[in-house]
Formats: sequence, C-alpha cells, structure tokens
Amino acid sequence: MTDSPAVARATGGVAPLAPGENGLLDVGAGDGPLPDDEAAYVGASKAPATVAAYRSDWAEFGDWCTREGHRQLPAPPAAVSGYLTTLARAGAKVSTMSRRMAAIRFFHGLGDLPDPTSPARVAAVWEGIRRKHGAPPDQADPLMPPHLFDLVAATATTRSFRTRPDEPDLAGARDRALLLIGFFSALRCSELCALTVDDVLPHDRGRTLVVPRSKTNQRGDQAELVILPYATHPEACPVRALDTWLELAGVTDGPVLRRVSTGNRATPGGLHRASVHRRITALVSAAGLDQLPKKPNYSPHSLRAGFVTWAHLRGASDREIAAQTRHRSLASVGGYVRVATAWDKNAATDLGL
Repeated sequence: MTDSPAVARATGGVAPLAPGENGLLDVGAGDGPLPDDEAAYVGASKAPATVAAYRSDWAEFGDWCTREGHRQLPAPPAAVSGYLTTLARAGAKVSTMSRRMAAIRFFHGLGDLPDPTSPARVAAVWEGIRRKHGAPPDQADPLMPPHLFDLVAATATTRSFRTRPDEPDLAGARDRALLLIGFFSALRCSELCALTVDDVLPHDRGRTLVVPRSKTNQRGDQAELVILPYATHPEACPVRALDTWLELAGVTDGPVLRRVSTGNRATPGGLHRASVHRRITALVSAAGLDQLPKKPNYSPHSLRAGFVTWAHLRGASDREIAAQTRHRSLASVGGYVRVATAWDKNAATDLGL
C-alpha cells in the first residue's frame, strides 16, 4: 500500500534499472514529486549497482506489504520487523537483509519520514536474526600461481571456421588479458570492466592505469593510479596480453575488455561482472580444476585477492601491497592473507610435543 504522496509515480512498483541507467527517478519528497533532473542527481549520489539494488529491494518490500496488508510508506515498525522475520525464515542471507533495511531507510529519508528500522522492536528482531543466522561471508578463494597460469593455458588460441581460414581466437586473447591484467593490477572487478583505452598510459616499465572512480573514491575527486608492469616470462606478461588483445580485436578507444561475437569479432559493449564470472567458471572447468578434491571457489574478486595473497607470500609488506590495491586501511590487506598465513610463526606448531 503506497498511498503516501511522499513517493511519487508508483513507488511500490518500481522496476529495476535498465542497464546503464543511473537514477532513482521514481522518488519524491514529502512536498511532492521530484523533478526528473533533481531525481537523476539523487540517483547519481549512489553507485549504479547500489541504485539498482535499492530500487529492486524497495519493490520487493512493497510487494510484501501489499500481501500482508501493511502500509509501505511510511512503514510502521511492525511491518519492518515482520518483513525481516519472513526473510530470515526463508533463508535470506544477513547481508541481503541488511541491504534491504538500508533501502527502506533511504526511501523514508528522501520523504523526510521517520526511519522505521530504528525503533527498539526492529532493533531487537534484527539483533536476534544476526545472532541466530549470521555467518562469515562466503569469501572467494585467491586465484594465484599455479592455478592462475592453469587458467591462462586453458584459453583458446585458434578459431576454426567452415568458410574462412583459421583465425586467432579473440575470446581467448581477451580472457588472457582479463586474467593477467586482473591479477597484476589488483583492480576491483567493476574497475576492470570500466577500464577504457584512454585510461591506459604508456610507461617504459609497462603501463600506468588511471582509475577515475573507485569504491573508495566514488566522486572521482582525484584519479587513482595503478601500475601494470612487464613480466619476466612472456606468457605471464599482462602488458603483452593487453597489447595482443587490443591489436587482434582492433580496439583503439572505448572499453578495453569487450564481448566477442560468435563470428569472432569484438563488439562495442564492455564486459560486466556476470560475464567475468562466467568466463572464470568456464576456464576453471576447461583447466580441470573443478575435478580437484576441493573445487576452488573462484570469482571475479579472486584475482584481486590472489594478488594480495601472492605478494604477501613473496615478502611484500602490507603498505607495499596497499600501494597497488589502494586499500585505505592496512587491516583490510591483512584480512586477505589471514588464511594463507595462519600457520606461519604460530606457537601451536612449536610446542615440543
């Protein structure tokens, strides 16, 4: 039930954003609908992925309120606590429920309405859910040598056709660039997908990558720099893989990493997180790593995690690692390597027993 004027244009039925759209266009304030240009700036205040998630979460909450006979805006605390209880019983992750609470707070805040997630009733239900259902996040395994090079070796090199001569496989060339750039640069997946040709600067020791915006620099106040060095071995060199891909694909501007058509041609559109995840999963299978007794849990984040872990095992300090990863907190760097180094210099291994 969304009969409040605080949210205009059918807030309860907000559709997810179309790809590339970045605006909370259905949001209004307590004194009426926001003009489209103002609403667009509201949308730009959040990352595109956050905007899409909030809209989807708000629509889900609206559907639940309609079914249960609650008012969505302003929502009573009983609606929020009941909604959280329903989600918890259905097995929703704590992180998912936390984000949905954030969406509810956000839309109420835009309407200058009280936060329905803050009353003691909701806080008590939420604390109970976290205690009973909370679990450590499902962390991706770090992707580093030798498995990194197993995946590189599993990429296709030649594409055969019935009506024309064999050609270098563009998807394979792109995947090699994806893996090696992702590992050496330690870019976040969103940054890797957003990388453009103009962001790649020449350097006598490799390439310098410009990151205009990032998770910790969302407004783009100052571009961040990441290095992409030459590697000693050609097959492991990210610069060689990058140059080979760009040359074969004929890419001179726009996104660096792109989709490849069935006809072995690079398309104008860039990759996104889901497509990167699919490529890594496919290469894990092609390399036979999914047949290991313990199948590795690799995701797009595994490349960044792999860089941190491998650099640490090679003796790099947390500060040196953070110079590449751009972590603001050195404690965040340590979190990546805790599992890999749990046995290092641990008194439990030297008890004389």
